[in-house]
Amino acid sequence: MKHASMTLAAALCALGLGMGDALAAGTHAGGHGDEMAAGSPGKATAAARTVDITLKETDEGMAIEPASLQVKQGETIRFQVTNTGEIEHEFVIDTHVRNQEHKKIMAKFPEMEHDDPNSVRLDAGGEGEVVWTFSKAGTFEFACLIPGHYESGMHGDISVGRK
Repeated sequence: MKHASMTLAAALCALGLGMGDALAAGTHAGGHGDEMAAGSPGKATAAARTVDITLKETDEGMAIEPASLQVKQGETIRFQVTNTGEIEHEFVIDTHVRNQEHKKIMAKFPEMEHDDPNSVRLDAGGEGEVVWTFSKAGTFEFACLIPGHYESGMHGDISVGRK
């Protein structure tokens, strides 16, 4: 499915928010730069392990499996993401606060095109990957931010332990 092209900066402007916020948040056209709160894009050759992620609908709502993850500070993970559901889903890694901000923008612009290294959006039956280096210790979040999906259960914690 082709998505309407709109960057986060354009979405923020449409909502009347300042460009300072847009620049701090990056764009959905790859403008996050090298470092984000949850770490930075990793190199597949440096991945210490691969974690299979499943996006799907369930009898209780929607889910991302596994429901939580533990990684070590400095570890690079290859997330192999599969959408086994019947509708479109996404997998986004960020802080809880930034995911909530992103979710609000997605509510206004649900067909926004994504091209960020910390996320992948997949049609039903689709597969993709995110390779991520967790350079900072703390608790981060993975989520599907398509309107209604987060509220239906598509989110979980990533606990990053110190070296």
